[in-house]
Amino acid sequence: MSLLTVLAGSPALAQNTTSTPDQSSLGDYARKVHKDPAAKAKPKVYDNDNLPTDDKLSVVGAPAAVGDNASADAKSADAAKPEDEQTKKQAEWKGWQDKLSSQKNSIDLASRELDVLQKEYQLRAAAMYADAGNRMRNAAQWDKEDADYKQKIADKQKAMDDAKQKLDQMQEEARKAGVPAAMREP
Repeated sequence: MSLLTVLAGSPALAQNTTSTPDQSSLGDYARKVHKDPAAKAKPKVYDNDNLPTDDKLSVVGAPAAVGDNASADAKSADAAKPEDEQTKKQAEWKGWQDKLSSQKNSIDLASRELDVLQKEYQLRAAAMYADAGNRMRNAAQWDKEDADYKQKIADKQKAMDDAKQKLDQMQEEARKAGVPAAMREP
């Protein structure tokens, strides 16, 4: 029992010990750094609000000529230019998006037409093969209609494949033109 009390008291004794004088706490270090004036010196940070308009940021290169009106006019034209350029890009991107959307709509339409044509063919074939007498009497007519339907289905499939290929080409052209991916694939 006495051994238990000695063992239970030793962690409490270890917690009550104070740090040695050569060790400092984190708070002491923070106060020392806060009082240090060299730590307060921060480099000048430029942003859009405090950019100088009449001075250069870089010290490399030749200084600007005093009284150079052409460069001042060029600077004011450059300030208006990015907005116009961005508007033109947005309009061009919107045009690409409309073209791609139109092509996707034509693919969807061709796909639906192909599905309808295939279902019609399946219904006609099921009706023809269900009645053996009709099949015997109208074999020549069925062969002709069968060939026509198969040709129509093949033509629709080819048209849809061509439209898909054209869409892929348009998307690649749009990518090369710098259209963002979100606008290329709605």
